[in-house]
Amino acid sequence: MAIDENPAQPTDLARELAALTARVYAIERQLAGMHPAPSSLQEREYVAPPPKPEPSQPVPVPSFTQPPKPQVSLENRIGSQIFSRIGIIALLIGATLFLKYAMDNHWIGPLGRVIAGLVAGTAIVVWSERFRRKGFPAFSYSLKAVGSGALYLSLWAAFQLYHLMPAGVALALMVLVTAWNAFMAWSQSSEILAAYALAGGFATPLLLSTGSNHEVFLFTYILAIDIAAVALVRLKSWPRLLLGAFPATVAFFIGWYMQFNTAEELAVTSAFVALFFLTFIVPSLRGGDAELHGSSVITEVLLPLANAVFGSLAFYSLLEDSGHHALLPWMAVAFGAIYLGLMRLPAARVTAAMHLSLAIVFLTIAIPLKASGRWITIGWLAEGVALLWISARLAVPAVEAAPAAETTSVAAHRVLRLLSIATLALGWVSVIAQPSSPYYVVETAFLNRRFATSLFGVAAFALSAWIALRASRSSDEATPRWRGIAGGCIIAFNLVAVLACVREIYVDFGRSYGNVDAALQRSLAISAFLLVYGAALLAVGFWKRSAFIRWQALVLLIFTIGKTFVYDVRDLGFSYHIISFLALGAVLMAISFAYQKDWLALRDSKPHSTAEPTAGADQ
Repeated sequence: MAIDENPAQPTDLARELAALTARVYAIERQLAGMHPAPSSLQEREYVAPPPKPEPSQPVPVPSFTQPPKPQVSLENRIGSQIFSRIGIIALLIGATLFLKYAMDNHWIGPLGRVIAGLVAGTAIVVWSERFRRKGFPAFSYSLKAVGSGALYLSLWAAFQLYHLMPAGVALALMVLVTAWNAFMAWSQSSEILAAYALAGGFATPLLLSTGSNHEVFLFTYILAIDIAAVALVRLKSWPRLLLGAFPATVAFFIGWYMQFNTAEELAVTSAFVALFFLTFIVPSLRGGDAELHGSSVITEVLLPLANAVFGSLAFYSLLEDSGHHALLPWMAVAFGAIYLGLMRLPAARVTAAMHLSLAIVFLTIAIPLKASGRWITIGWLAEGVALLWISARLAVPAVEAAPAAETTSVAAHRVLRLLSIATLALGWVSVIAQPSSPYYVVETAFLNRRFATSLFGVAAFALSAWIALRASRSSDEATPRWRGIAGGCIIAFNLVAVLACVREIYVDFGRSYGNVDAALQRSLAISAFLLVYGAALLAVGFWKRSAFIRWQALVLLIFTIGKTFVYDVRDLGFSYHIISFLALGAVLMAISFAYQKDWLALRDSKPHSTAEPTAGADQ
């Protein structure tokens, strides 16, 4: 296309723009004459607004969202992770078979085999660094695991098979390998390397075992591994390492205890148990950098519970087997005092609540452990109530959404809720099964240890129901729901109360064994109690406007009616027939009249969206 270079065009354009500008000025002067003089602020030079962008060219809006992380497919995970782990196992098995084959065929001498294994393991570890620097950390860690395994196997063969070095030298070299892996894990911030180091550290005593009793040597080594694991957890916030360190420590102790424990070693063994117990308390405590590393259910809930169980059962077994049964209550008092003292140290809310709960439990069961087994029942009930109260205190209000920082706390209080339900269930079963226990000797009805334990159970379930009802008004409705817990506690309360009173009535009338009249009186007394209790429960249901409680009363009354008509009247005299039917009819007519009059306007009641919890409103 030709370009027109006529020089007259710019001159004409300038002339037209000047004319247009003069016309605009003339119009402005005319408008100024029609309106008052502008103020100083209005005399500013007119600046045209910037032109709006064309619809076809939208203004780009910068995005501040981070790009989503790439999703790892199942195929990629199988190929990059699972195959690498299988490869580690296969290479270790192959190296072991090669050593055995070389030994059987006398290709190289024992010293040459050990040196070859050590050189190969070291070379693999060094070679793995090349892949890490090139951006393949997972494969590099897998090679490190293979190299470390070759080093452990070579040292084990040098000590166990060929007897080329004493146990002390082999132990020192294995500890050196473990320490090197731990240092690499810390410097490279690799939790998987720390897990490999932990596995190698706990495998060392098994590889060097001679079947002899070396308690001090073994437990000192295990304690050193535990301290290193706890240090990594504190420095790097790798709580999952405790899932390997703590169970391995418990397994080593149980294995040694079943084979070598004697009463003469009580002091030494008790010292090591105390050191293990104190070591695993440290991860639950918080330092100044607690907010940087966050929190975990492992360190705040699971480890404190497991550590308390391990420490108490270990000391219980040591004292019981050594004949110091009288010291068991003082042991429980000592544990309670320790957990009360731990509450003064900085810790997460959940951990502090766990310490308080454990202190309550140990102080509860400290009362004569030797006397009877009812204190175990009381301990379960007290622990269940304590855990439920702590869970209610830690619950997140329903009107507030739990922020990301409180995720661990939310999970922790739900775990506590489940633990409290399980503990209360154990206590309920123990209370119900009291007659079959040899510890309960009933001498006087209503004035015996069995009834006192039942009363404690009634109080525990009543308090638990109250805690759950209060928590349901302002806390979350996550599973298990507070209303469900409250309903279960109310049912347990009624069952324990009814069964406890029925047992005592049976005992009171049970002295005249073989007397038909006494048996009839006992049966009628039980029916009368059930009738009165059902009526009272129904009255409470009317008072609290709780259909849940009224239904329990109706079920109990229906059972009493069936018992009266089917069982009680079969051998009753004429006078007892009259009394039974008159009393039953009067109570039932009164209940029917209350329903027909509808004094509480139950027929017009409508479900409310903000109704009270189960025990406090019609449902």
